[in-house]
Amino acid sequence: MTITSVNVHRIEKEGSRMKGIASIVLDDAFAIHDIRIIEGDKGLFIAMPSRKTATGEYRDTAHPIKPEIRKMFEETIIAEFNKTAE
Repeated sequence: MTITSVNVHRIEKEGSRMKGIASIVLDDAFAIHDIRIIEGDKGLFIAMPSRKTATGEYRDTAHPIKPEIRKMFEETIIAEFNKTAE
């Protein structure tokens, strides 16, 4: 699996931990939108798209199953996010 496209939109809202929104395309065939870029206590991380359930909890609508794929997503998205600051 290869990330063939990454689009990042920075969010400059004072006091917000959400720093941006990303979309990725996998193998020029499958798109995932609304991946949030969050400033955590230990730095930036990504949060996959989710929706609120009837019980009020949030559940990911799409997410990587394997940790190495999540790491690839996170590294690629954060690298692109950092490029947009330049």
